[in-house]
Amino acid sequence: MSTLTVLSPGLMSTLQDAGRQGRDDCGVPPSGPLDAMSFATANALVGNPAGTGALEFTLLGATLQAGAGGCVVAVTGDMQVWIDDQPAITYCCHVLRAGSVLKVGRAMTGSRGYLAVAKGFAAVPVLGSVATLVRGKLGGFAGRALAKDDVLPLAAASQYLSVTARTPAQRFLPQRERGPLRVVLGPQQDRFAAEQVRRFLTERFQVSPQSDRMGYRLSGPVLKHLDGFNIISDAISTGSVQVPGSGQPIIALPDRQTTGGYPKIATVIRADLARLGQLKPGDWLCFSEISVPEAEDLWCARQGLFTAYLDELMARHGNRSRSWTD
Repeated sequence: MSTLTVLSPGLMSTLQDAGRQGRDDCGVPPSGPLDAMSFATANALVGNPAGTGALEFTLLGATLQAGAGGCVVAVTGDMQVWIDDQPAITYCCHVLRAGSVLKVGRAMTGSRGYLAVAKGFAAVPVLGSVATLVRGKLGGFAGRALAKDDVLPLAAASQYLSVTARTPAQRFLPQRERGPLRVVLGPQQDRFAAEQVRRFLTERFQVSPQSDRMGYRLSGPVLKHLDGFNIISDAISTGSVQVPGSGQPIIALPDRQTTGGYPKIATVIRADLARLGQLKPGDWLCFSEISVPEAEDLWCARQGLFTAYLDELMARHGNRSRSWTD
């Protein structure tokens, strides 16, 4: 069995796949990639189905050494990459021979990068997924982030790809999209006076250092509740913007709790979640309101364009991609 040995783990490197879907009623969050587009692109570059397990890096990537048999890899996101101390490009397949060292450095823009390996990693699914949920010690490798000297088993060894497959792909960087994060108000915007909702939609917030894969804590204008901040707990989705007693919003991310008792003033639309997932502590953001039909139209348009992009990459391997949302 071919392997990758962790020489340096980076800041927060975890194995993620499409997520642990359909478990919210049991209190289990989905996990999965914060930037699903860069994640799916990495898999398509090496010919994997869109939801295959891949490594997610946060701010600083890992250094990995290929074992016997070697492997084929691709890195996405705006990351620095070296192979055997030579600069290597992202959005391109690379063959790692036995003993080769891949170093993924810091994120140049955004905060996330992804490493996919042809055929994927040989990780054991937990509740139907290999996605790592660190708080629950589920999935991935021992239910935690990578650590020095970890040996990561690969599903298959591969040392060959065609020259066509090594051709760099157009880079798809959600973090370079500009403008406010678009939201649909609610479901508890009525817990805030109109001027507080207006403040939410017109002023700027900053991502706090106390942020992680569970949620982004924001600092900025205090949003005051009309009648207290406790509600009967109800469902939380990725992108939900809760406002706790401090009045400082929290945006729920894939490792979120599945229910909560703070009012949700708005929800970030699905088409903007990849860009949201690339934010880092210190980044500034603002919000703009759109309607549910507009959000659905934006998602369908984005999905159509991105699926065509993935199909183009997969065609290099003689395959067609499954929907990147599967």
